[in-house]
Amino acid sequence: MNKKDLRIVFMGTPDFAVESLRALADNDYNIVGVITMPDKPKGKHHSELWRSPIKEYALSENLPLLQPENLKDPDFLNQLNSLNADIQIVVAFRMLPEVVWNMPRLGTFNLHASLLPQYRGAAPINWAIINGEKETGVTTFFLTHEIDTGKIIEQVKTEITEADNAETVHNRLMHLGAELVTQTVDNILNDSVQPTEQNKLISDIKDLKSAPKIFKETCKIDWNQNTEKVYNFIRGLSPYPAAWTELTTEKGTTLNMKVFQAEKSYEAHHLPVGTMVSDGKNFIKVGTNNGFIYLKSIQQAGKKQMSVEDFLRGNKHLF
Repeated sequence: MNKKDLRIVFMGTPDFAVESLRALADNDYNIVGVITMPDKPKGKHHSELWRSPIKEYALSENLPLLQPENLKDPDFLNQLNSLNADIQIVVAFRMLPEVVWNMPRLGTFNLHASLLPQYRGAAPINWAIINGEKETGVTTFFLTHEIDTGKIIEQVKTEITEADNAETVHNRLMHLGAELVTQTVDNILNDSVQPTEQNKLISDIKDLKSAPKIFKETCKIDWNQNTEKVYNFIRGLSPYPAAWTELTTEKGTTLNMKVFQAEKSYEAHHLPVGTMVSDGKNFIKVGTNNGFIYLKSIQQAGKKQMSVEDFLRGNKHLF
């Protein structure tokens, strides 16, 4: 069978998934259906509908599109079955019921933004940076019952640098992932894959690091952590959902702000952790247990994001 005969159903939602779908379309793979989430109301009065990036791309390429509310709905399952897919590819989509992932004759594989079995879960990019990892990558694996635990097909690694944040790593993995998806399809077509059980890569279950979903309370900066950990925490959540903190100025004003960019410094000091220090013009730094974090780009609650210099220029009275 050649790639034009292989019937592919693609499932995904965000921009991260679009790059993989685009790679398949640009390389003339036979995409017989695209599955994404239903449109959602948006705007202040919910008068508009938000359409997923995958839907926008599918429409632009005239690809058959399904948007099921319920993945177990009999009508949807009949429609999906009628596509007669040989294989399904999942990139940043919902958890699938077995009746869906077990439907194609060659199975269903997922692209995950980590080097499995490490960082199973919803936010692998964020947690890898937060934990100070020096490398990450993308993995394709066959879906099975438990999330992110199926047999590994292929992996590609990439470095995480000191200057990286969640956005730069996301964008790098998005492109690496698109290449890996097409490579994985080719290898499945050529019957050259040798899937690896994840358990064979785990020497001690205690060494596994997870990547749970991130909530607002997850994003609060703990200034009791050391400088390196606070720095990694900020860049691991930047630009979205963004780390946040409550700080008190020397004049006693409490500021609630998101921090998008920072620099670390190992200056010795005897200040309580979380102490905000500023010259009122050029810098704001916050004490940790072994140095300072210099805030570079922030957003005060209810205001727009700006540089610290711009913030100080408009808020001299606070300092």
